[in-house]
Amino acid sequence: ELDLHIFQPFFSTCVRDSIFSSLSILSFTKNSDHISHMNKKRQKKMWFFGKKGASGFSARSTAEEVTHGVDGTGLTAIVTGASSGIGVETARVLALRGVHVVMAVRNTGSGAKVKEDIVNRVPGAKLDVMELDLSSMDSVRKFASDYKSSGRPLNLLINNAGIMACPFMLSKDNIELQFATNHLGHFLLTKLLLDTMKNTSRESKREGRIVNLSSEAHRYSYPEGVRFDKINDKSSYSSIRAYGQSKLCNILHANELAKQLKEDGVNITANSLHPGAIMTNLGRYFNSYLAGAVGAVAKYVLKTVPQGAATTCYVALNPQVTGVTGEYFLDSNIAKPLSLAKDSELAKKVWDFSTKLTESQSGDSSS
Repeated sequence: ELDLHIFQPFFSTCVRDSIFSSLSILSFTKNSDHISHMNKKRQKKMWFFGKKGASGFSARSTAEEVTHGVDGTGLTAIVTGASSGIGVETARVLALRGVHVVMAVRNTGSGAKVKEDIVNRVPGAKLDVMELDLSSMDSVRKFASDYKSSGRPLNLLINNAGIMACPFMLSKDNIELQFATNHLGHFLLTKLLLDTMKNTSRESKREGRIVNLSSEAHRYSYPEGVRFDKINDKSSYSSIRAYGQSKLCNILHANELAKQLKEDGVNITANSLHPGAIMTNLGRYFNSYLAGAVGAVAKYVLKTVPQGAATTCYVALNPQVTGVTGEYFLDSNIAKPLSLAKDSELAKKVWDFSTKLTESQSGDSSS
């Protein structure tokens, strides 16, 4: 018997209900009269996610639709994890809107192939490929150093890359891999490039934007939220809760950063978002049973890649988001995260903890 609670970290409430609905419908396809009243309600809710929000967009909106009419000429963006999944679509649509995109990828060979494909589809697209392994602080520092040495400006930093629900592993810096890759690597990258973003914003007189890709899975972290004293505790490790923990930290990072930037009077915003439930290679650690179950109902409840990249592109480029900072977005609309994600004291604690971890690996506090 399939325990559908395992889906909770990956799907919002409406999608979760849709899975129940889809499986029920599959059991009664020969006679629709057998579908219960409850399943009919769930079936209607399955398509509720297409309803437009205050922004005029919905879960069905695509990245091209939410950036229609936006001119990104003169902007430069870094997109981490731009060689697969929604990172590819994000890079493509930003390039389509005239943005110079730097694809920060672990495998530069794959990145080069993606770049070639985008250029073929978007004549005149400006893209560069640079190596970045977010699980290695040395790699993050090298990337940041090389980027600053290139003299490129930086208007948009899209912290997109991530891994999900992997078995317990340690990073090259001996930190639990999901926390290291999803949160700490992006925390350090943002810190090292912040001065470049500040200079760009000041000189160009254009708003800079930092976008952290989180997930609704932030609601399913460990009970205490962030396990500061047990980050590397293998005995109590849960791949799903560890993923949720890293995604919670993505929101807390963006919120604390937004607060600091606002206090400093800097024209840079920082926001976080849930891209939606999308079947990409992010779920490569799913067991075959789970992957098969998800695949059976995917066409009913999962977003396409163009839909999955929409909220990222909306927060990065759409003028509706001008001046909006410290918010959490879902389906290209402002949404309410878990109350713990809005805890300013916890956000500051995560900031200080992350600073200590990154500085202890470098031996200094330079940025």
